[in-house]
Amino acid sequence: MTANSVESRMTAIDDAWLAATREEILEPELPIVDPHHHLWDFPYHRYLLHELLADTDSGHNVRATVFIECSSMYRADGPAAEAPIGEVEFVNGAAAMSASGRYGETAACAGIIGFADLTLGAAAEAVLTAQIAAGNGRFRGIRHAAGYDPSPDVRNSHTDPPPGLFGEAAFREGFARLTALDLTFEAWLYHTQLGDVVGLANAFPDAHIVLNHVGGPLGIGPYVGRQDEIFPGWRDNIRAIAACENVYVKLGGLGMKICGFGFHKQDRAPDSDNLASVWRPYIETCIDAFGPSRCMFESNFPVDKASCSYAVMWNAFKKLAAGASDDEKSDLFAGTARRFYKLDGE
Repeated sequence: MTANSVESRMTAIDDAWLAATREEILEPELPIVDPHHHLWDFPYHRYLLHELLADTDSGHNVRATVFIECSSMYRADGPAAEAPIGEVEFVNGAAAMSASGRYGETAACAGIIGFADLTLGAAAEAVLTAQIAAGNGRFRGIRHAAGYDPSPDVRNSHTDPPPGLFGEAAFREGFARLTALDLTFEAWLYHTQLGDVVGLANAFPDAHIVLNHVGGPLGIGPYVGRQDEIFPGWRDNIRAIAACENVYVKLGGLGMKICGFGFHKQDRAPDSDNLASVWRPYIETCIDAFGPSRCMFESNFPVDKASCSYAVMWNAFKKLAAGASDDEKSDLFAGTARRFYKLDGE
Protein backbone atom coordinates (compact mmCIF):
# COMPACT_ATOMS: atom_id res chain seq x y z
CA MET A 1 0.00 0.00 0.00
CA THR A 2 1.57 3.31 -1.07
CA ALA A 3 0.76 7.00 -0.98
CA ASN A 4 0.53 6.88 -4.76
CA SER A 5 -2.28 4.32 -4.59
CA VAL A 6 -4.32 6.78 -2.53
CA GLU A 7 -3.20 9.75 -4.59
CA SER A 8 -4.47 8.15 -7.79
CA ARG A 9 -8.00 8.11 -6.38
CA MET A 10 -8.15 11.87 -5.79
CA THR A 11 -10.15 14.03 -8.18
CA ALA A 12 -8.47 17.39 -8.76
CA ILE A 13 -9.85 20.14 -6.53
CA ASP A 14 -10.73 23.47 -8.15
CA ASP A 15 -10.76 26.09 -5.39
CA ALA A 16 -12.08 28.83 -7.69
CA TRP A 17 -14.95 26.59 -8.81
CA LEU A 18 -15.84 25.86 -5.19
CA ALA A 19 -15.62 29.50 -4.12
CA ALA A 20 -18.14 30.59 -6.74
CA THR A 21 -20.93 28.93 -4.76
CA ARG A 22 -21.35 30.73 -1.44
CA GLU A 23 -24.17 30.51 1.08
CA GLU A 24 -25.14 31.93 4.43
CA ILE A 25 -24.25 29.43 7.15
CA LEU A 26 -27.31 27.69 8.60
CA GLU A 27 -27.54 27.19 12.38
CA PRO A 28 -23.98 28.48 12.91
CA GLU A 29 -24.01 27.70 16.63
CA LEU A 30 -24.87 24.00 16.25
CA PRO A 31 -21.86 22.02 17.60
CA ILE A 32 -20.27 19.65 15.08
CA VAL A 33 -17.78 16.83 15.48
CA ASP A 34 -16.48 15.86 12.05
CA PRO A 35 -15.71 12.13 12.41
CA HIS A 36 -14.04 11.52 9.07
CA HIS A 37 -11.29 13.45 7.31
CA HIS A 38 -7.74 12.86 6.08
CA LEU A 39 -4.38 14.63 6.13
CA TRP A 40 -1.71 14.17 3.48
CA ASP A 41 1.06 15.83 1.49
CA PHE A 42 1.24 14.58 -2.07
CA PRO A 43 3.37 16.14 -4.82
CA TYR A 44 0.30 17.67 -6.44
CA HIS A 45 -1.97 18.23 -3.44
CA ARG A 46 -1.48 19.14 0.19
CA TYR A 47 -4.08 18.80 2.93
CA LEU A 48 -2.46 19.28 6.31
CA LEU A 49 -3.54 21.01 9.51
CA HIS A 50 -3.72 24.51 8.03
CA GLU A 51 -5.80 23.37 5.06
CA LEU A 52 -8.13 21.39 7.33
CA LEU A 53 -8.64 24.36 9.64
CA ALA A 54 -9.31 26.66 6.70
CA ASP A 55 -12.27 24.39 5.93
CA THR A 56 -13.48 23.81 9.48
CA ASP A 57 -13.26 27.57 10.16
CA SER A 58 -15.46 28.44 7.17
CA GLY A 59 -18.51 29.24 9.31
CA HIS A 60 -19.84 26.11 11.01
CA ASN A 61 -19.18 25.39 14.69
CA VAL A 62 -16.77 22.47 14.31
CA ARG A 63 -15.65 21.56 17.82
CA ALA A 64 -13.50 18.51 17.06
CA THR A 65 -12.46 16.15 14.27
CA VAL A 66 -11.41 12.54 13.83
CA PHE A 67 -8.62 11.60 11.41
CA ILE A 68 -9.08 8.48 9.27
CA GLU A 69 -6.14 6.58 7.80
CA CYS A 70 -5.08 7.23 4.21
CA SER A 71 -1.58 5.64 4.07
CA SER A 72 0.02 9.01 4.82
CA MET A 73 3.56 9.45 6.21
CA TYR A 74 4.31 5.76 6.66
CA ARG A 75 7.71 4.92 8.08
CA ALA A 76 10.30 4.47 5.36
CA ASP A 77 12.47 2.12 7.42
CA GLY A 78 11.81 -0.97 9.47
CA PRO A 79 9.41 -3.91 9.05
CA ALA A 80 6.60 -3.32 6.55
CA ALA A 81 3.97 -4.29 9.12
CA GLU A 82 5.12 -1.43 11.34
CA ALA A 83 5.16 1.24 8.61
CA PRO A 84 1.60 2.47 9.42
CA ILE A 85 2.73 3.46 12.92
CA GLY A 86 4.33 6.46 11.23
CA GLU A 87 0.92 7.75 10.18
CA VAL A 88 -0.30 7.76 13.78
CA GLU A 89 2.89 9.55 14.89
CA PHE A 90 2.40 12.17 12.18
CA VAL A 91 -1.26 12.83 12.97
CA ASN A 92 -0.61 12.95 16.70
CA GLY A 93 1.83 15.76 15.96
CA ALA A 94 -0.89 17.69 14.11
CA ALA A 95 -3.27 17.04 17.01
CA ALA A 96 -0.69 18.36 19.46
CA MET A 97 -0.32 21.52 17.39
CA SER A 98 -4.09 21.99 17.48
CA ALA A 99 -4.25 21.28 21.21
CA SER A 100 -1.84 24.17 21.84
CA GLY A 101 -4.71 26.57 21.18
CA ARG A 102 -2.64 28.63 18.74
CA TYR A 103 -4.83 27.63 15.79
CA GLY A 104 -8.30 28.23 17.17
CA GLU A 105 -10.85 26.34 19.21
CA THR A 106 -11.36 23.29 16.98
CA ALA A 107 -9.72 20.18 18.47
CA ALA A 108 -8.35 18.79 15.22
CA CYS A 109 -7.58 15.06 15.18
CA ALA A 110 -8.93 14.58 18.70
CA GLY A 111 -9.40 10.97 17.63
CA ILE A 112 -7.02 9.06 15.35
CA ILE A 113 -7.88 6.02 13.22
CA GLY A 114 -4.88 4.25 11.75
CA PHE A 115 -4.25 1.11 9.73
CA ALA A 116 -2.97 -2.27 10.85
CA ASP A 117 -2.97 -5.30 8.60
CA LEU A 118 -5.39 -7.60 10.39
CA THR A 119 -4.45 -10.48 8.08
CA LEU A 120 -1.31 -10.72 10.22
CA GLY A 121 -3.58 -12.51 12.66
CA ALA A 122 -2.45 -12.43 16.28
CA ALA A 123 0.74 -10.62 15.19
CA ALA A 124 -1.37 -7.54 14.47
CA GLU A 125 -1.58 -6.93 18.23
CA ALA A 126 2.01 -5.69 18.37
CA VAL A 127 1.27 -3.05 15.73
CA LEU A 128 -1.93 -2.01 17.48
CA THR A 129 -0.23 -1.60 20.86
CA ALA A 130 2.53 0.46 19.23
CA GLN A 131 -0.13 2.69 17.66
CA ILE A 132 -1.85 3.13 21.02
CA ALA A 133 1.46 4.40 22.41
CA ALA A 134 2.13 6.62 19.38
CA GLY A 135 -1.33 8.19 19.64
CA ASN A 136 -0.68 9.55 23.14
CA GLY A 137 -4.28 8.94 24.22
CA ARG A 138 -5.85 9.84 20.86
CA PHE A 139 -5.65 6.51 19.01
CA ARG A 140 -9.10 4.95 18.75
CA GLY A 141 -8.87 2.10 16.23
CA ILE A 142 -8.19 1.18 12.64
CA ARG A 143 -9.62 0.94 9.18
CA HIS A 144 -8.66 -2.03 7.02
CA ALA A 145 -10.42 -1.07 3.81
CA ALA A 146 -12.09 -3.95 1.97
CA GLY A 147 -13.54 -2.32 -1.15
CA TYR A 148 -13.34 -4.88 -3.96
CA ASP A 149 -15.06 -5.17 -7.31
CA PRO A 150 -14.14 -7.43 -10.23
CA SER A 151 -14.63 -4.65 -12.77
CA PRO A 152 -11.39 -2.99 -13.94
CA ASP A 153 -13.34 0.28 -13.98
CA VAL A 154 -13.75 0.20 -10.19
CA ARG A 155 -10.47 0.62 -8.35
CA ASN A 156 -10.18 -1.54 -5.30
CA SER A 157 -9.27 -0.10 -1.90
CA HIS A 158 -5.71 1.08 -1.30
CA THR A 159 -5.10 -2.04 0.83
CA ASP A 160 -5.54 -4.16 -2.34
CA PRO A 161 -7.98 -6.49 -0.58
CA PRO A 162 -9.21 -9.83 -1.86
CA PRO A 163 -12.95 -10.47 -2.17
CA GLY A 164 -14.47 -11.54 1.12
CA LEU A 165 -11.69 -10.08 3.27
CA PHE A 166 -13.89 -9.75 6.38
CA GLY A 167 -14.57 -13.48 6.35
CA GLU A 168 -10.97 -14.67 6.08
CA ALA A 169 -9.70 -16.66 9.05
CA ALA A 170 -6.46 -14.66 9.38
CA PHE A 171 -8.34 -11.36 9.22
CA ARG A 172 -10.75 -12.48 11.92
CA GLU A 173 -7.87 -13.61 14.11
CA GLY A 174 -6.45 -10.10 13.85
CA PHE A 175 -9.89 -8.59 14.36
CA ALA A 176 -10.23 -10.51 17.61
CA ARG A 177 -7.05 -8.81 18.88
CA LEU A 178 -8.49 -5.42 17.89
CA THR A 179 -11.67 -6.13 19.82
CA ALA A 180 -9.78 -7.41 22.85
CA LEU A 181 -7.98 -4.06 23.01
CA ASP A 182 -11.36 -2.24 22.93
CA LEU A 183 -10.47 -0.49 19.69
CA THR A 184 -12.95 0.54 17.00
CA PHE A 185 -13.19 -0.66 13.40
CA GLU A 186 -14.09 1.35 10.30
CA ALA A 187 -15.88 -0.85 7.75
CA TRP A 188 -15.21 0.53 4.28
CA LEU A 189 -16.34 -1.50 1.29
CA TYR A 190 -18.79 -1.22 -1.62
CA HIS A 191 -22.55 -1.74 -1.75
CA THR A 192 -22.11 -5.14 -3.38
CA GLN A 193 -20.26 -6.38 -0.26
CA LEU A 194 -22.53 -5.17 2.53
CA GLY A 195 -23.47 -8.68 3.59
CA ASP A 196 -19.86 -9.08 4.74
CA VAL A 197 -20.45 -6.41 7.41
CA VAL A 198 -23.41 -8.34 8.80
CA GLY A 199 -21.29 -11.47 9.02
CA LEU A 200 -18.47 -9.67 10.80
CA ALA A 201 -20.76 -7.87 13.24
CA ASN A 202 -22.57 -11.08 14.15
CA ALA A 203 -19.31 -12.95 14.64
CA PHE A 204 -18.02 -10.24 16.98
CA PRO A 205 -21.04 -8.83 18.84
CA ASP A 206 -18.80 -6.95 21.29
CA ALA A 207 -16.90 -5.14 18.52
CA HIS A 208 -17.37 -1.41 17.91
CA ILE A 209 -17.92 -1.05 14.16
CA VAL A 210 -18.86 1.97 12.05
CA LEU A 211 -19.91 1.65 8.41
CA ASN A 212 -18.19 4.28 6.29
CA HIS A 213 -19.87 6.45 3.64
CA VAL A 214 -23.42 5.00 3.87
CA GLY A 215 -22.12 1.69 2.60
CA GLY A 216 -20.33 2.75 -0.58
CA PRO A 217 -23.03 2.87 -3.29
CA LEU A 218 -21.15 2.63 -6.60
CA GLY A 219 -22.13 4.59 -9.69
CA ILE A 220 -19.16 4.08 -12.00
CA GLY A 221 -18.05 1.34 -14.39
CA PRO A 222 -20.77 -1.33 -14.66
CA TYR A 223 -22.94 0.66 -12.22
CA VAL A 224 -23.18 3.90 -14.23
CA GLY A 225 -26.75 5.19 -14.42
CA ARG A 226 -28.10 2.32 -12.33
CA GLN A 227 -28.69 4.15 -9.03
CA ASP A 228 -32.45 3.59 -9.09
CA GLU A 229 -31.96 -0.10 -9.83
CA ILE A 230 -29.29 -0.54 -7.14
CA PHE A 231 -31.03 1.46 -4.40
CA PRO A 232 -33.57 -1.17 -3.19
CA GLY A 233 -30.88 -3.80 -2.62
CA TRP A 234 -28.61 -1.27 -0.93
CA ARG A 235 -31.53 -0.23 1.33
CA ASP A 236 -32.25 -3.84 2.31
CA ASN A 237 -28.62 -4.39 3.23
CA ILE A 238 -28.50 -1.17 5.24
CA ARG A 239 -31.50 -2.35 7.24
CA ALA A 240 -29.85 -5.73 7.82
CA ILE A 241 -26.68 -4.06 9.09
CA ALA A 242 -28.70 -1.73 11.31
CA ALA A 243 -30.18 -4.79 13.00
CA CYS A 244 -26.67 -5.41 14.36
CA GLU A 245 -26.67 -3.14 17.40
CA ASN A 246 -22.87 -2.92 17.51
CA VAL A 247 -22.69 -1.15 14.14
CA TYR A 248 -22.97 2.60 13.56
CA VAL A 249 -23.01 4.48 10.24
CA LYS A 250 -21.37 7.59 8.81
CA LEU A 251 -23.63 9.83 6.77
CA GLY A 252 -21.50 11.19 3.96
CA GLY A 253 -18.96 10.21 1.35
CA LEU A 254 -21.56 10.73 -1.38
CA GLY A 255 -19.43 13.44 -2.97
CA MET A 256 -16.90 10.83 -4.07
CA LYS A 257 -16.55 10.33 -7.81
CA ILE A 258 -17.19 6.59 -7.42
CA CYS A 259 -20.80 7.28 -6.39
CA GLY A 260 -21.50 8.54 -9.89
CA PHE A 261 -23.50 11.68 -9.08
CA GLY A 262 -21.18 13.82 -11.19
CA PHE A 263 -21.19 16.96 -9.07
CA HIS A 264 -17.57 17.62 -10.09
CA LYS A 265 -18.65 17.82 -13.73
CA GLN A 266 -21.16 20.65 -13.22
CA ASP A 267 -20.33 24.09 -14.61
CA ARG A 268 -20.96 25.55 -11.17
CA ALA A 269 -20.30 23.89 -7.83
CA PRO A 270 -23.56 22.55 -6.39
CA ASP A 271 -25.41 24.45 -3.70
CA SER A 272 -26.78 22.80 -0.58
CA ASP A 273 -30.25 22.34 -2.08
CA ASN A 274 -28.74 20.40 -4.99
CA LEU A 275 -26.71 18.18 -2.66
CA ALA A 276 -29.56 17.58 -0.24
CA SER A 277 -31.95 16.62 -3.03
CA VAL A 278 -29.60 13.95 -4.41
CA TRP A 279 -28.40 12.64 -1.05
CA ARG A 280 -31.75 12.59 0.76
CA PRO A 281 -32.81 8.99 -0.06
CA TYR A 282 -29.52 7.60 1.26
CA ILE A 283 -29.31 9.79 4.35
CA GLU A 284 -32.93 9.31 5.36
CA THR A 285 -32.76 5.55 4.83
CA CYS A 286 -29.76 5.31 7.15
CA ILE A 287 -31.28 7.53 9.85
CA ASP A 288 -34.55 5.59 9.72
CA ALA A 289 -32.68 2.28 9.99
CA PHE A 290 -30.04 3.11 12.60
CA GLY A 291 -31.66 5.97 14.49
CA PRO A 292 -29.85 9.25 15.23
CA SER A 293 -28.00 7.74 18.20
CA ARG A 294 -26.04 5.49 15.80
CA CYS A 295 -25.62 7.97 12.93
CA MET A 296 -22.98 10.67 12.43
CA PHE A 297 -22.61 13.18 9.61
CA GLU A 298 -19.09 13.22 8.12
CA SER A 299 -17.18 15.39 5.66
CA ASN A 300 -14.77 12.85 4.13
CA PHE A 301 -12.56 15.82 3.26
CA PRO A 302 -10.61 16.48 1.19
CA VAL A 303 -11.91 13.63 -1.00
CA ASP A 304 -15.46 15.01 -1.14
CA LYS A 305 -14.05 18.49 -1.70
CA ALA A 306 -13.95 17.54 -5.37
CA SER A 307 -17.75 17.97 -5.32
CA CYS A 308 -18.50 20.82 -2.90
CA SER A 309 -17.09 23.17 -0.30
CA TYR A 310 -17.05 22.36 3.40
CA ALA A 311 -19.49 25.17 4.22
CA VAL A 312 -22.00 24.10 1.56
CA MET A 313 -21.73 20.43 2.54
CA TRP A 314 -22.65 21.06 6.16
CA ASN A 315 -25.49 23.34 5.07
CA ALA A 316 -26.79 20.40 3.04
CA PHE A 317 -26.55 18.12 6.07
CA LYS A 318 -28.43 20.66 8.17
CA LYS A 319 -31.19 20.83 5.56
CA LEU A 320 -31.40 17.03 5.55
CA ALA A 321 -31.80 17.09 9.34
CA ALA A 322 -34.27 19.98 9.38
CA GLY A 323 -37.13 17.83 10.69
CA ALA A 324 -35.12 16.34 13.55
CA SER A 325 -35.58 17.33 17.19
CA ASP A 326 -32.87 19.22 19.05
CA ASP A 327 -31.73 16.01 20.76
CA GLU A 328 -31.62 14.16 17.45
CA LYS A 329 -29.59 16.93 15.84
CA SER A 330 -27.23 16.86 18.79
CA ASP A 331 -26.56 13.17 18.11
CA LEU A 332 -26.34 13.44 14.32
CA PHE A 333 -23.88 16.32 14.32
CA ALA A 334 -21.75 15.63 17.39
CA GLY A 335 -23.10 13.36 20.13
CA THR A 336 -22.87 10.03 18.32
CA ALA A 337 -19.31 10.72 17.21
CA ARG A 338 -18.31 11.85 20.72
CA ARG A 339 -19.62 8.63 22.24
CA PHE A 340 -18.32 6.26 19.58
CA TYR A 341 -14.81 7.72 19.59
CA LYS A 342 -14.80 8.51 23.34
CA LEU A 343 -13.91 12.14 22.82
CA ASP A 344 -13.93 13.15 26.46
CA GLY A 345 -14.45 16.81 27.15
CA GLU A 346 -16.05 17.48 23.75
